[in-house]
Amino acid sequence: MIRANHLVKTFARTEGKKNHRVEFKAVNDISLEVHGGEILGILGPNGAGKTTLLRMLGGLMEPSSGSVEVYGKDSGEALSPLESKKNIGYLSGNTKLYGRFSGRELMQYWGEFYEIPKSEVEERIEEISNALELGGFLDNRIEKLSTGQTQRISIARCLLPKPQIYIFDEPTSGLDVISSRLIIDFMKKEKEAKKAVLYSTHYMEEAQTLCDRILMIHEGRIVASGTPREIEEATHTDNLRDAFFAIIEGEEEGHESKEN
Repeated sequence: MIRANHLVKTFARTEGKKNHRVEFKAVNDISLEVHGGEILGILGPNGAGKTTLLRMLGGLMEPSSGSVEVYGKDSGEALSPLESKKNIGYLSGNTKLYGRFSGRELMQYWGEFYEIPKSEVEERIEEISNALELGGFLDNRIEKLSTGQTQRISIARCLLPKPQIYIFDEPTSGLDVISSRLIIDFMKKEKEAKKAVLYSTHYMEEAQTLCDRILMIHEGRIVASGTPREIEEATHTDNLRDAFFAIIEGEEEGHESKEN
């Protein structure tokens, strides 16, 4: 449902006392495909390029080179940029919401933005409220909600236009166990509904049980891909955390050999 072709994103930073301008690639030649009915995990440490990659996939950032294509569920044809954005529900761990709005008011606002008829918006709010158990705080101001409750309102906002693709950037970071479990269960249900889910996290254990396929990213590049089991077998480990360290250690040894 979504395909990335040789994505590159270059940024510039200043270094040294003379503030020399140095370019670096936050994402370096990444290609991937995500299909309906699967959860693709994007794993890597902070600074690996995960968020930059997801922002390009979600249409929130232009790549320096490469392309992203989003496909319609029924037509199987690539969609226009505007239609692509309507088909993607994007959620990050630090999504900022209008604090003085209630959850209900926020969804009504986004319903207008997506040009959804008011009667349909109200029906969707009730459906989503029941699915995400929002009833106890749906009409409270967002600024008064806990982190977990705020994240559930963020998911509710994403659900309004019935997207076919979800991009979740560390959605459980800093959440309590109950809120984390609700978000994970939500992703599983959307997968069962044949939606495509991209899920970025640095919680390796969480990804191990949730994801159908994994892309491990380090310094902007894909360093491993496959099912969790395939990656473990290739690295002679029994968990993704140890597999990642084995891959990185192998990369560093390879660089040292080339330099020598």
